[in-house]
Amino acid sequence: MFSHVVIFWTKPELPEAADALIAGAEKYLRPIPLAKSFHIGRMVPSHRPVVDQSYQVGLHLLFEDKAAEAAYQVHPLHVEFVEKVFKPNCARATIFDFA
Repeated sequence: MFSHVVIFWTKPELPEAADALIAGAEKYLRPIPLAKSFHIGRMVPSHRPVVDQSYQVGLHLLFEDKAAEAAYQVHPLHVEFVEKVFKPNCARATIFDFA
């Protein structure tokens, strides 16, 4: 299995950016059939200092292998998500891939 985790920091001047990001992922990313598992959600506050609480939204996708994740990256719905949802709403993102 291959995990693809994306941590999103939304633009602070856009108070609805996290909601738009989650809705956009549901619209554009969830329907892509290459992902075996899809989970997106808001950062959950924690009292533990080791838990990063600087981001707003996290996305975790599980693929069969790296080749499936690579095909996902160029899927038209993913490209559309990047242009229509990610770029207008996010200041940055960090990605963690592991197998």
